[in-house]
Amino acid sequence: MGYLLLTGAILSEVTATTAMKYSEGFTRLWPSLLTAGGYVVCFALLAQTLKTLEVGTAYAIWAGAGTALIALIGMMFLGESVTPVRLAGIALVIGGVVLLNLGGAH
Repeated sequence: MGYLLLTGAILSEVTATTAMKYSEGFTRLWPSLLTAGGYVVCFALLAQTLKTLEVGTAYAIWAGAGTALIALIGMMFLGESVTPVRLAGIALVIGGVVLLNLGGAH
């Protein structure tokens, strides 16, 4: 159940961050509300996740997956450049999360 809640936290954070792009500095109502609501849901789900998962594991997955997804969304849908360096950065973020999780395995 912890990983399901964590997935929800990641998706709501990614949604909120994407909406922030469209809020134009919080001058547009609906994207601004989606941003605020998405972060509230995100942190509520992350707090519930921490009841069953170690904080280091949960945070590494949440931060790494969120960062990688936002970077991919930016490249795929928001016109951000796709370069080998950026793709390598995403791979390193994902690899770092995997290593942290392997290091904490019993």
